[in-house]
Amino acid sequence: MKTTFKMIIANFLVGLGCTTCQSGPVVHTVPNVDLVQYSGTWFEIASYPQFFERGCVNVKATYTPMKDYIEVYNQSVKNGMANDIKGKAFIVKNSGNAKLKVQFVWPFKGDYWIIKLADDYSWAVVSDSKRSTLWILSRTPKMEPVLYQQIVADISKEGFDINKIVKMVQQ
Repeated sequence: MKTTFKMIIANFLVGLGCTTCQSGPVVHTVPNVDLVQYSGTWFEIASYPQFFERGCVNVKATYTPMKDYIEVYNQSVKNGMANDIKGKAFIVKNSGNAKLKVQFVWPFKGDYWIIKLADDYSWAVVSDSKRSTLWILSRTPKMEPVLYQQIVADISKEGFDINKIVKMVQQ
């Protein structure tokens, strides 16, 4: 009886582990990010909608390097009112500064992986290891449609579900 119970538990745990396995190719980050160049304001062009952005427009984030972290200042408008929050981003060692852990509420941290980045740092794409988040960012509130379509086509080839992408209203 004990052996059968242990086998059932073992099979359950293996099955549970497989449900969290990612499908598709491994998510890769860019090889290196110059954090001074990356600093400044980024406008959200499109994303996989997240609960904390529901009903928001004019979403943007400003990154400011500090001594031991990067200050993250997210701004948006929700129901005509400012909807701002500050957080911290911590660099993941040996990631070429392309992987960060972002924290808005202690002790919770989320992955922030820079997976695409223009040579001139004019746009970026951010996700995580499981493709559960996605942000297409630009230094300007609007992005050229041809560039946007090229970015979407590129990330589609890398296993991202482009049907989940929603454009942000930037006024």
